[in-house]
Amino acid sequence: MKDGITQIRDPVHGYIYANELECKIIDSPVFQRLRKIRQLGTAHLTYPGALHTRFEHCIGSMYLAKRAANHLKSQEIINEDMSNELSIAALLHDIGHGPFSHLFEEVLHEKGMTHENITDRIIRETEIADILSRFGVNVKKFSNLCVGTSKNHPRFMNDIIAGFLSVDSMDYLLRDSYFSGVEYGKVDVHRIIDAYEIAGKKLAINKDSVYALESLMLARYEMFRAVYFHKSVRASAVMIIRAMNLSNEELHFTNLDNLDDFLQLTDERILYNISNINSNSENSRLAKKLVIDYTNRKMLKLVFEKIVLGKDEFSTKIFAQRKFRENLAEEIAEKSKIPKSHIFIDVSTATSVPTTSTKESFNEITVLLNNTRKKEFEITKATELPLMNAILGYMNIIRIYTTATYKKKLNTTVKGIFEKEVL
Repeated sequence: MKDGITQIRDPVHGYIYANELECKIIDSPVFQRLRKIRQLGTAHLTYPGALHTRFEHCIGSMYLAKRAANHLKSQEIINEDMSNELSIAALLHDIGHGPFSHLFEEVLHEKGMTHENITDRIIRETEIADILSRFGVNVKKFSNLCVGTSKNHPRFMNDIIAGFLSVDSMDYLLRDSYFSGVEYGKVDVHRIIDAYEIAGKKLAINKDSVYALESLMLARYEMFRAVYFHKSVRASAVMIIRAMNLSNEELHFTNLDNLDDFLQLTDERILYNISNINSNSENSRLAKKLVIDYTNRKMLKLVFEKIVLGKDEFSTKIFAQRKFRENLAEEIAEKSKIPKSHIFIDVSTATSVPTTSTKESFNEITVLLNNTRKKEFEITKATELPLMNAILGYMNIIRIYTTATYKKKLNTTVKGIFEKEVL
């Protein structure tokens, strides 16, 4: 595994070795910015140890990609150049994340953008492009591999970067579990990587290691329930998302015409900019209050929570339509005589298992049969795997928060409204 000139001591993976190109990327200001973007956004207010950043996650993903590349090289499936591309792609896969990680992405979503779009631009338009070019990398053909959508590389390479068996998901589960202090994310990722097989152009897995895959998916499911969608984690997240949305018109967070402005944004810079906003508009005042309350850990209070397992007209609308949520907030405000600005409707929704690199829902896996002399594969439906069948689907949670002043008053009104609906 020792294939570089620098060693990095990582609490999750141990020693990680980086070659000259990887070191140049890591040492660049664009990459160093990731030190100031927490991996789990606001979760450290609930899990104090969760202060890790996108910086170490990207390096950890690079380590796992190197291990995957060595495994595939030993089978003569990829060559040295492809191996290097895999590790660099994993290193750069999150370089487009904004402040507070996925929370900023919820703000970007309103503008029709994702962190993958920004990742592609950063790789093509900043000093990263110059570094890659100096080492002979064709930036135009390479950049899409970093987000798992390259048509210039085999499908399995995209799968390793962004699929349901990706090094990204394996590292963040191990890392988030370690730093948040919960036990759910402990998965034998080396077993999974060493079981990588290639069926056609797609990533497959040895049948003997399917149990390890089930363990990975179960860990992801439990991490969503216990950490990512924890009610207190989402309370602080909702505050920051609302503050960024309210102040965006004044501070132009999502104006990406100039990438240099975006690259100045970090968690602390966002908090500073909003708390010092020079405007007396209602939106700016509320954004400022939310950030100050967040800084002082004066969290929103939960007044309603419902896990939605089935489908009905009301739940479909509340999850899919922002306008419907706006109208619902207005109705709650009118009936409770509480300002609408103090009503926060949060809809947390995610697939229980990750999507493939082509963004399709995971519903089957290709496995290598181990009782034949030549390599033979079969397609196994996800529903045929006992643990997978139990957690397939969606985790849809409706929560309504308010400030401490209005908690008791809002609680009665909200229950009255939701009792009329089939949820």
